Amino acid sequence: MTPALPAQSPAPRRRGRPPRAEGAADVPAARDRILTAARNEFAERGYDKTSIRGIAKAAGVDPALVHHYFGTKDQIFGAAVELIFAPTMGAPDAVQGGSRDGAGERMARFMFGVWENPVTRLPLLAVMRSALTNEAAAAVLRGMIERRLLLRMADELDVPNPEFRAQLAAGHIIGIAMLRYVVRMEPMASAPVEDIIAMVGPTLQRYMAED
Repeated sequence: MTPALPAQSPAPRRRGRPPRAEGAADVPAARDRILTAARNEFAERGYDKTSIRGIAKAAGVDPALVHHYFGTKDQIFGAAVELIFAPTMGAPDAVQGGSRDGAGERMARFMFGVWENPVTRLPLLAVMRSALTNEAAAAVLRGMIERRLLLRMADELDVPNPEFRAQLAAGHIIGIAMLRYVVRMEPMASAPVEDIIAMVGPTLQRYMAED
């Protein structure tokens, strides 16, 4: 009778990258799927109520894989914010896309085109609400806007104090956006967008093109 072979001990678990959710993280687009899930989670829940575990669940991966690709919650929030704010990144090109005299109107038309579209507006509002209530979220948003939008715009402005002027223009638009879409103060909330552009354009023009 052949003696039974001794039972083999399970192979030791390898260190390094964590085990992946079945069939999920083996797909080359796993990182993109995690980022999309993060964008949706932050947009729907805000910074405070979003967790790495929740992002991982939405993406169908192990939470450790989220850390592997993106690091901390602040870092994945920064990546999600860049994705959410991507539609606004064409503002500097819109400002420079014509004569200097029309720069203010072009910026107003471009930015309110983004705000008026619910698909782009709702995630933007969610991120801005997070920044109002959480300093970590505010720091991430502040750095992204300054680096990716305002400095690019300031580089194109041929006026004194271009960085300050770019911030004034951005602050003007964000303030109106908060009254119109968040606070919903009348008559701002229901005013035709063309009326707002007509009123705001000359002020932005002064910031960006007048000495």
